[in-house]
Amino acid sequence: MKKVLFILLAACAFSASADESKSEHAKETIAQHQAMAEAHAAAAQCLRSGKDEKTCHAELAVACKGLALGKRCGMRHAH
Repeated sequence: MKKVLFILLAACAFSASADESKSEHAKETIAQHQAMAEAHAAAAQCLRSGKDEKTCHAELAVACKGLALGKRCGMRHAH
């Protein structure tokens, strides 16, 4: 009986820690996507202001360095 109880407690503890890591990963993913969205919004504002596309894309590349994939800051996060 003690072995069964121990196994159940261990399984619950493992499950709880797995849920916490998923939650932390989800928080990081949300933050990454939010940062990408803000970078894209800034690029749109840059274009609206009349600056040329090359300049705005260069600013976007700087804002997304290490955050996203692709030359145009694709809306996918880097792993």
